[in-house]
Amino acid sequence: MTTAASPTRYALLIPALNEAESIGRVLAQVPNGLFSQVIVVDNGSDDCTAQVARAAGAWVVSEPRRGYGQACLAGLDQLHPGIDAVAFMDADLSDDPDDLARIVQFFDEGRWDMVLGSRVLGTPQPGSLTPLIRWLWHVPFTDLGPMRMVSRRALDTLGLEDRDFGWNVEMQAKAARLRLRVREIPVSYRRRASGRSKISGTLVCSIRAGLKIIWTIYHCWRIRLNVKEVVPTSGAHKV
Repeated sequence: MTTAASPTRYALLIPALNEAESIGRVLAQVPNGLFSQVIVVDNGSDDCTAQVARAAGAWVVSEPRRGYGQACLAGLDQLHPGIDAVAFMDADLSDDPDDLARIVQFFDEGRWDMVLGSRVLGTPQPGSLTPLIRWLWHVPFTDLGPMRMVSRRALDTLGLEDRDFGWNVEMQAKAARLRLRVREIPVSYRRRASGRSKISGTLVCSIRAGLKIIWTIYHCWRIRLNVKEVVPTSGAHKV
């Protein structure tokens, strides 16, 4: 894992809720030299997630108010002034930290506001709700996965507000509506190393998540955004 002495202008933000068994391994697998700031947001854990993350060298932020988006917002508030872009990933080792290097590489091309890691690129899962975004804004996202990298300027433009697991959906829906420059690349996806998913661990949670996705996309379609919608650039979205 990188340290604050790294000269890069990028940060890595990892929301974590009761992930003491995996967060140390996640941080140990983050490729060296990519990030000058690595933030783990302890989202009200009942275990020693914060202590393990701190021992592994991460900057730990405490956010006792539960919610994925709430944790992300708390982490963003702690960014160093010189950070130009932020990468996000989960704390349960379902994301492969090695994929961060490829995401940073594509982002470094300088043509993208956002680089998304797609777990299903080329083989979309049946029943995926991402076609709603395609239908509304003609942007063919294949996934709503957690691994992604976003410029700080884009984050400011998007004005994200969701405090729960609609965070990623809101980000992509608003990016589609504003015609931001987005690139999707394939990434690995594994079974979580330990614990249970906070979103899809039960049938009730899965149904709740699906309804939240639909509501978030609808909300992003009907609200009046406080920024001027930009004209699409050539190749603004590429899969």
